Amino acid sequence: MELDVDGVAERVSTGTLPGWDDVEALVQKAHERNAGVTSGTVADYIPALAAADPALFGVCVAEVDGATHGAGDVDHAFSIQSISKAFVYALVCDELGHELALERVGVNNTGLAFNSVMAIELNDGHPMNPMVNAGALATTALVPGQTSEARWAFIQDGLSRFAGRRLELDAAVYESETETNQRNQAIARLLQSYGRITADPAEVVDVYTRQCSLLVTARDLAVMGATLADGGVNPVTGERVVSAHVCRDTLSVMAASGLYERSGEWLFEIGMPGKSGVAGGLVAIAPGKAGIGTFSPPLDAAGNSVRGQRATAFLSRSLGLNLFSSDVHHPAEGQDR
Repeated sequence: MELDVDGVAERVSTGTLPGWDDVEALVQKAHERNAGVTSGTVADYIPALAAADPALFGVCVAEVDGATHGAGDVDHAFSIQSISKAFVYALVCDELGHELALERVGVNNTGLAFNSVMAIELNDGHPMNPMVNAGALATTALVPGQTSEARWAFIQDGLSRFAGRRLELDAAVYESETETNQRNQAIARLLQSYGRITADPAEVVDVYTRQCSLLVTARDLAVMGATLADGGVNPVTGERVVSAHVCRDTLSVMAASGLYERSGEWLFEIGMPGKSGVAGGLVAIAPGKAGIGTFSPPLDAAGNSVRGQRATAFLSRSLGLNLFSSDVHHPAEGQDR
């Protein structure tokens, strides 16, 4: 992961964000520094994604007080794809609780590709974590509702509340994915064979495909991330979407596995929970501070947006968002160490 961080005035995580003007300027700079990056490849295994313009690039920061800062194509709509995994997991955890989600889905990184079948077999049919496809399908199977339409309505409503506006389905992406999702169908049936999902696997895959096909923008992702950063309250609408402890659990899993087999490297370099999607979206969260949403279709070999990673790395350092960064404590005058 080559990140553009030279010459950045690095802040530490302790404290609050800089003032409005500083954040605004740094978001613009994150965009300007990386707009000319040409590495990466647009995803083509889903035909509807292959036609994406590789030049599109947007960066947005949403603060927990509701302020937003954007640069570039922040209002260009694209399908949320795998980023939906994190937010559906949060909704399911809020409904079913910490222990059941832990037992049924798991929280450990597989170290393998997001659509690995081997990871299931190596772990006695357990999906391991909700950020890979097996775990995401297991999570979607836990969504409450007596019918697939009821479960889909629960997901669409929940993700819309995270974004602070009604999110709509991209029918073309949904149809394209439905025609090419044989691997997810196989994963769902394998999970069924191990007793890990009890719902109809075909219906589970269909609902999962629909959730991945919801249209969002980089601005939406920033607000969705800020909702997790703000203890589950959407900072724009003021609505509580999930509980604070669900945010904690979700961010923990995102930190461990949100960037697939590159999650360790992401955490080492950037130091924030994050989640990527193959349409080029990326969300990162600084608890108590802000959410970052980026969009740029060209991906690295692991399926993560190249420009999105670089822009987020710049903002992590320049805004003091790295959770592991700290400074020497200076006691107040007259206070003993």
